Amino acid sequence: MKISQKGLYALQAMMRLARRYNEGAIRIRDIAYDEGLPEKFLELILLEMKNARMVESVRGAKGGYRLRRPPTEIYLAEIIRLMDGALAPFGDAEQLRELIEKDVEHRALYQVFLDVRDAAARILEGTTLADIIRDDSTKPGKKRRGKQADPARVLSMVATGRQDKK
Repeated sequence: MKISQKGLYALQAMMRLARRYNEGAIRIRDIAYDEGLPEKFLELILLEMKNARMVESVRGAKGGYRLRRPPTEIYLAEIIRLMDGALAPFGDAEQLRELIEKDVEHRALYQVFLDVRDAAARILEGTTLADIIRDDSTKPGKKRRGKQADPARVLSMVATGRQDKK
């Protein structure tokens, strides 16, 4: 799975809105400046997110954008699916299942792709904006509970296509 630049910008903008959730609406210009994003592209992204009812716009002098739901209720998977479509390396999970059934010679390969898709989906569907902005404030060296993957590291690996070596 590869997350597009548009998908990354959407995630960054949503993180900014989540960090300032209790402060009211934030101007596009401020989001763009704070996150280092192109303002015109961000306008298009936020309009798409508004049409999907993830954010809402507020008019007037104190206008801008804000999340429609609390950060604890917005999952990374829904943002990525909105911007980039399916979470699979190619196609969707159903398409991969069909290939596993029909293409016996390459069944094991497609099963690996499906397993990767399912693992990524589990992480992204179980990680909210609140989770990753909370992780922003976690100091280096502080351990997370359990053996849960660090969503920020996973997103970085997914976006760049690289795997960290331990």
